[in-house]
Amino acid sequence: MKNKFIHFWNNYTAFYRIVLFLSATLILLLSFPREGKFKYEFQKSKPWLNEDLIAPFDFAILKTDSELKVEQDNALLDSRFLFRLYSDPYMKKYTEYINNFEQSWTQKYSPTPKNEKVKQFNRVMGKILLDSVMLKGIVEPSVLLQGKGGDFEIRVLKGNLALTYSLKELFTIQSADRYLREMLPKKAKEFPEIDATLLLPLLEKALVYTIRYDAFANQQQKQSIISGISLTKGMIQKGQRIISKGELVTDEKYKVLNSLKQDYEAQIGTSGKPYLILLGQFLLIGSALAAFALFLFSFRVEVFHDSNKLVLLLLLIILMVNVISLVSRYNSLYVYMVPVCLVPVIARVFFDTRMALFVNLMTLIISGFLVPNSFEFLYIQLISGIVAIVSISKVHRRSQFFFTSLMIFISNSLVYTGIVLIQEGDFSRFNFDYLGMFCAASILTLLAYPLIFLFEKLFGLVTDVTLLELSDTNSSLLRKLAIYAPGTFHHSIMVANIAEEVVYELGGNPLLVRTGALYHDIGKIESALYFIENQTSGHNPHNELTYEESAQVLIKHVINGIELAKKHKLPEQIIDFIRTHHGTRLTEFFYIKQLQENPEEEVDKYKFSYHGPIPFSKETAVLMMADSVEAASRSLKEMDEKSINDLVERIINRQIEQNQFDNSNITMKDITRIKRILKRKLMSIYHVRVEYPVL
Repeated sequence: MKNKFIHFWNNYTAFYRIVLFLSATLILLLSFPREGKFKYEFQKSKPWLNEDLIAPFDFAILKTDSELKVEQDNALLDSRFLFRLYSDPYMKKYTEYINNFEQSWTQKYSPTPKNEKVKQFNRVMGKILLDSVMLKGIVEPSVLLQGKGGDFEIRVLKGNLALTYSLKELFTIQSADRYLREMLPKKAKEFPEIDATLLLPLLEKALVYTIRYDAFANQQQKQSIISGISLTKGMIQKGQRIISKGELVTDEKYKVLNSLKQDYEAQIGTSGKPYLILLGQFLLIGSALAAFALFLFSFRVEVFHDSNKLVLLLLLIILMVNVISLVSRYNSLYVYMVPVCLVPVIARVFFDTRMALFVNLMTLIISGFLVPNSFEFLYIQLISGIVAIVSISKVHRRSQFFFTSLMIFISNSLVYTGIVLIQEGDFSRFNFDYLGMFCAASILTLLAYPLIFLFEKLFGLVTDVTLLELSDTNSSLLRKLAIYAPGTFHHSIMVANIAEEVVYELGGNPLLVRTGALYHDIGKIESALYFIENQTSGHNPHNELTYEESAQVLIKHVINGIELAKKHKLPEQIIDFIRTHHGTRLTEFFYIKQLQENPEEEVDKYKFSYHGPIPFSKETAVLMMADSVEAASRSLKEMDEKSINDLVERIINRQIEQNQFDNSNITMKDITRIKRILKRKLMSIYHVRVEYPVL
């Protein structure tokens, strides 16, 4: 049982990564639709490269979106606006008219039997005139009727009936008022008992809109018209030849092929075996992620064995594929609004160009099964992804994100224009909506900036932007170092300049080693005077300590530095430079002094040794060399080419003998180059000139 547990523990890393990739495959599988995929790819104005295609079943030819839109627009243009006649407003106004008439008549005339008959006659005549207007209807003003002539027709809903009227057959408030002003005098001449002066203001006050635009009825009418339009035109019979090999995919052929594709995928989804479709999708996704794992294991093994980095890369792929899947299900035309270039941009910021390109390629390969015209989509996004990677190769300014966003938009637009010209041969079908979607995708790519900050915190990674912020010598911790340990601060800057130059020429991350060098000695802040570069008064506090105690003070500055860095929340990548810049070497000065003054005693090396670990990267190894060489160069009595050569050779060879670089990805050839660069830098710092030969 114990042996089985040990075997499992030794292979835990492999098991963990297998589970990680399987989990990613299953999550991606959930984003795939449960339907089959048409096995042919085709493009308009391109030749059919497959064998002759024979219709496998009867299917209808679908109309294109543009054809449907034209038919819908024409059908809606022929339809009439629907208005409704409402009786309630008139009944309310009629009641007001009766009350107002009674009051006005009583105020003007005394109540006599004769006057009562005249009163009754006037009231009835007023009602007749009012009914003649209101029962026909007064149309409420509407923006839909602005500029329409009298012959423009609308439909008026009266109960269950829909009657067609021209506008001139109906009243407006103005025309109704004119009608009353014309009719009342005529009636007064015909019937002298009518008091037109009393009735006219009462009737005008009773006018109200009774015909109003019915938005709900119009919406129902619109839906009914649209639903009544056929989505198809014509049929293809089973066994009929659709297209021959080499034949050009014309507009008509494209419609037929697209109709077959939709019908085929629908039939596969309903009549096919779902578990076989699922198995096929699993194999496709699994093979893509297996290729990705193989790439990492072969060329980026440090990323493959770093769980945080591996999870980040898989998360980028999963998130983008799921976003593309959701947008494609909602409306496949909007897939070009998805900021696919977020993946290569974020991958490039955290990793190298090759990694960013491969991650982008994996994302596009998997997404290609989710979008229509997958080749066009893949080609456009691949080119823009490459442009994004190149344009953001080094993120030293936030403005670079805006420049990258602009380059993505230009790239997408140019590639789309090329595709249109190939397919159509002119600009007549250039869809400017695509430019709007490309613009939206480019703007959304700016989300990379906050996402990078979020991923830094979640996965404990650092980017060049963070390193630039940390390397600012006005930051609180570096200002503290400059105030309390000015000699150490100056030494750190010198080491940073030297190490940065070495890594720049050697190949690596110059900004990382520069930032690490600036912070590598911050542990000296608490005991600055115990380090010779800060002793300006001539007093050396080590004179009051034993050699062992002095060694412990020096060793403790590494521990203090780690604690101080964690307190100020420096990234682990920077703390690594503090941990490793002395490795497991001895504090040789005090160790040798202890041996010389106590030759009979056995000296415990551990008490005089730094606790490590030793450097484990090219950058941390370079820092150890630069730190030791720069510090030792200050003790040289003669600054000439020979003394600097001897110093560099002695110190670095001694570090090699102590196995300080065993865990670093650095070769003897690299070390030889580092020595040469260090010698050149020290000679330039101390202004040493090469001695010219004498004839």
